[in-house]
Amino acid sequence: MSLTKRKLVEEFYTSNFYKNPDEIKNYLHPDAELFWNSSAGFNKMNYSDILKMSTGMSKSFDSMRAEISHLLKDKEEITIRFTYHIRTIENPDEEIPMAHFIAIWEIKDGKLYKGYQISQPADESPENMSSFLRTKF
Repeated sequence: MSLTKRKLVEEFYTSNFYKNPDEIKNYLHPDAELFWNSSAGFNKMNYSDILKMSTGMSKSFDSMRAEISHLLKDKEEITIRFTYHIRTIENPDEEIPMAHFIAIWEIKDGKLYKGYQISQPADESPENMSSFLRTKF
């Protein structure tokens, strides 16, 4: 896979990795680490942990769509800001915003290697949602 660093990050978050865990190997370095601060607290994850999480997601989500507002390159790191919208297994007819994310990734050997991610539960306030509509990457 020979993608630019920006395209690699974009394609990972817009892929169906949560439905097909084999896709993760196309994006994540075998020694990948993710340092994630969420509303539930801090979590350090390795490749195996991320794979397990995606398997769990496939059991809960009928679909998951990333709405990206920012995708920036600074030296060797890529920063992405996005909201995941989901359709649950229980209610596949309604898409709802799940969470807002910002992630910064270091790329190694053409794959996501070290990530720093922050997330919080999504809301549908006009100010928050309109910020996504104003920004193009």
